[in-house]
Amino acid sequence: MKVLVLGAGVIGVTTSYYLSKLGFEVTVIDRQPGPGLETSFANAGEISPGYASPWAGPGVPLKAIRWILDSHGPLVVRPQLDPAMWRWMFQMLRNCTAARYAVNKARMVGIAEYSRDCLRALRAETGIGYDERSQGTLQLFRKQAQLDAIGGDIEVLKQYRVPYEVLDRDGCIGVEPALAAVRERFVGGLRLPDDETGDCHLFTQRLERIATERGAKFVYGTTIQSVDVSGGRVAQVSTDRGAFTADVYVMALGSFSPLLLRPLGIDIPVYPVKGYSLTVPITDKNAAPESTIMDETYKVAITRLGDRIRVGGTAEVGDYRVRLRPSRRAPLDRSLTDLFPRGGDLSRATFWSGLRPMTPDGPPIIGPTRFENLHLNTGHGTLGWTMACGAARVVADQIAGVAPEVPAKDLSVARYA
Repeated sequence: MKVLVLGAGVIGVTTSYYLSKLGFEVTVIDRQPGPGLETSFANAGEISPGYASPWAGPGVPLKAIRWILDSHGPLVVRPQLDPAMWRWMFQMLRNCTAARYAVNKARMVGIAEYSRDCLRALRAETGIGYDERSQGTLQLFRKQAQLDAIGGDIEVLKQYRVPYEVLDRDGCIGVEPALAAVRERFVGGLRLPDDETGDCHLFTQRLERIATERGAKFVYGTTIQSVDVSGGRVAQVSTDRGAFTADVYVMALGSFSPLLLRPLGIDIPVYPVKGYSLTVPITDKNAAPESTIMDETYKVAITRLGDRIRVGGTAEVGDYRVRLRPSRRAPLDRSLTDLFPRGGDLSRATFWSGLRPMTPDGPPIIGPTRFENLHLNTGHGTLGWTMACGAARVVADQIAGVAPEVPAKDLSVARYA
C-alpha cells in the first residue's frame, strides 16, 4: 500500500519512519530542500511530557493581559483581519475553565508520555544520536510567590504519576552547578527528572536517512498546491511539480495544514503561534546548563545541546510571516545572561523564528477524517518534538488497521464536531 506524507518536519519524518517500518511504500513531499527546516529547525530542544499542558486554563486570561502590556512579556498579539485568528482566540478562551483544562491535560499527557517511551525504543533500536541528554527539566523560580504557588501543578503531577522534586536553592545548584554563580537570583525550583533534551533538527535529519534505508522516498523543493478529492476519497495531491497519488494520505504540514484542508470542508482550529530562539556557542562548559532550565519569570527555556546553548521563548499570535523582531530577542538575551552569564558567547548567537501549530484546546489533531484515506497528524503546538514519535506511531497503527497502544479517539478532529 502506498502512503503519501505531506510535510518533512519532525512530525512527517517520524510518521514516515513508523509507516516504512510496518512495510508501507512511503513518499514524503516538502517545499524545503531538506528535512526539518521550518518549525523543527531550532526549537527549545525539550522533550517534556511532564510539562504537557494546555495553554488554555483557569487564570490564563488575566495573565495574558499582564503579559501583553509588558513590552518584554512572553505573549504578543498582533491583530489581523483574519477570521481564523479571532475564532481560534475565542475557542481558546472557552477552554480556560478548570473542567476543560482537566480533560485537555489528560489527553496531552497520555500521548506525550507514550511518545517518550516510543522515542526511547526507537533510540535503542536504531542507535540514533542527536545531542540527547536524559537529565530532566528544572523549572526555576525567581520569586518566593512563584514557588509557593506550585501546589496545583504538583497535584496534577501526582495525578498522572509524573516523578518530580521540589528543590531549594542548594538543590537547584546540585543539578545545575553553574547556577551557583547567580544563587541570589532564584529561590528554588521544580524538577522533572524523567524529561529529556535533544536537537530536534539533527534527529529529523538522521531519522530521514534511516527511513530512506527502509525504503521511504523524500521529494524536496515541491510546493503543495491542493488536495484533490473525488467520491469521498483523496484522489491526488497537486504540486508545482505535478500530481502525486497514493492509497492513503497523511497531512503533517503543521500551521499550514488548515489552509489545504479548508477547501475540503475540514476546518481544523490550528493557528500559527510564533516562537523565537537563540543558538549560542558554549564558551565555558562549567558555566553552561547541564540540561534544560525553564525560567518561570520570562517563560524562557535554556537547553544544552552538545556544544551549544539553545534559548527559546515567546508566543506571538499574528500571521504566517516569519520575521526576526529584535524586540523579541531581548527577553532571551536577558534570561541567558542573568542565569548563565559566562556560559555562551551572545555575540556569536544565531537568532531564529518559527511557527508553532497550536490548537485552542491544547492536544494535537491525530487520526482519520471523513475522507476514508486521509489522516491528520498536526496541531502539536510547542510540543511537536515531545509528541512526535508517539503521534506518528498512533497514525501508522491506525493506517495499518491496528488498535493504537494509547487511547487516540479523543485526539481526532471529531472532537470539534
